[in-house]
Amino acid sequence: MTVGAWLKRMVVAAAVLAALAACLVMAGLAFRAWDALRSPPLEAWHTFVPDEPNADVIDAMDWAGYLRMEEQLLADVRREVFRAPDGDPATALNRYVTGSPVDPQTLATDWNRSYVMAPDGTPVGAAVFLHGLTDAPYSLRHLAAVYRDRGFVAIGIRLPGHGTVPAGLTEVEWEDWMAATRLAVREAVRRAGAGKRLHVVGFSNGGALALKYALDALEDERLARPERLILISPMIGITAFARYAGIAGWPAFFPAFAKAAWLGVLPEFNPFKYNSFPVNGARQSFQVTQAVQSRLGRAAASGGLARLPPIHTFQSVADFTVSTRAIVTNLYSRLPDNGSELTLFDLNRAVKLGPLIARSMETIVERLLPPAPRSFRITLITNAEASSLEAVERSMESGGTTEKITALDLAFPVTAFSLSHVALPFPVTDPLYGSQPESRESFGVNLGTLTPRGERGILVVPLDTLVRISSNPFYPYIERRVTEGIPPDGTIRVQPKP
Repeated sequence: MTVGAWLKRMVVAAAVLAALAACLVMAGLAFRAWDALRSPPLEAWHTFVPDEPNADVIDAMDWAGYLRMEEQLLADVRREVFRAPDGDPATALNRYVTGSPVDPQTLATDWNRSYVMAPDGTPVGAAVFLHGLTDAPYSLRHLAAVYRDRGFVAIGIRLPGHGTVPAGLTEVEWEDWMAATRLAVREAVRRAGAGKRLHVVGFSNGGALALKYALDALEDERLARPERLILISPMIGITAFARYAGIAGWPAFFPAFAKAAWLGVLPEFNPFKYNSFPVNGARQSFQVTQAVQSRLGRAAASGGLARLPPIHTFQSVADFTVSTRAIVTNLYSRLPDNGSELTLFDLNRAVKLGPLIARSMETIVERLLPPAPRSFRITLITNAEASSLEAVERSMESGGTTEKITALDLAFPVTAFSLSHVALPFPVTDPLYGSQPESRESFGVNLGTLTPRGERGILVVPLDTLVRISSNPFYPYIERRVTEGIPPDGTIRVQPKP
């Protein structure tokens, strides 16, 4: 065969493959459009987009200006979106129905708003709290109170696109979240005073933002450098679908397929979290993880990771939202021996579900961790024995090869086979998400106590939305370990400037 004939065949083959790929993309888009048509109709909270400031405007704001803007956004939402009660049981428990049990304005505290928890007396330090995607500042209020009670001023910021309506996430960009993070740190440092200790706590998407901020501070002397990071279920890596989330929303350019801009259109019965989820939210989260990986690679190449503060991450080995493996391989395997720690919450090995549990989960811990010795401390919360609900901490120090086992006065719930991505920052007594909610507060619904049983096709929400464990029986352990990293004497431990 001549070279010309060979090249001709290669060109034809490439054209055929390109045509097949185009057909697959078109088929996928056609399915997305068809699937969107089957979704429930879009409501005002899916179509009204609040006028949030972009990153440049936020960077020029002070805290008071941000709160004024936030107040205006919430007023706009109440005017444009909220509806009067109509007696329809289907909408009685809706956060956008005026006066409903989950209407945030009827609650003692609207935790959709940014907050400041100030300690008694002069602050010994500052802590910033960054919530997750579709979430609200509510999610980290328990840990914020821990810091406040130990002399820190705690700042919980409502990240752009959150706390208002799900449509707020249809146009937000991840750079806006980073600008809000910088604003929260500026305000925390201002309130605590220059030179005081700074901790940053991030949950899920907020964990990625916290890490990105710390990496940015290595290169930008204008940014205050945290001395400690606490990451809870951090979004260091997410599913591959998010990479193509933007393509999945293409049919939404046609008005008839507007619902294709949404990965889920669900009733809004949670006062402090969106149930509906737009494509753009997934896309922006994926871009955050890519920005974090780029910064990590650059810091590793320049030796900058040696100046990164200690990181303590709390993560369930079973996580449907973020990649536990990415936390180990993309973050911890790169860290120097700087006092960082990874705490993993194992499956409940005492629950005998046999073939109902994926076989790959039997050895998940061994496959996640690199061989010892490691440059970070590892702790695993697991069953004391295969048949016991009692929990123990199995720990190994950085650089060590010997495991230490410590009994805990905690146990796995008999009805739970694992924790989940969303459960970690909430104690079982949380009034909204807890399995044993305290009665001192009420937020209109107790989502952690729902145990629906019945026939398929009845509920208007996916069953896993209701059966996913939403509180953490080991929250007291998280609180204790976080507290251990807060010296009671107010000692200042400022990371040296590069």
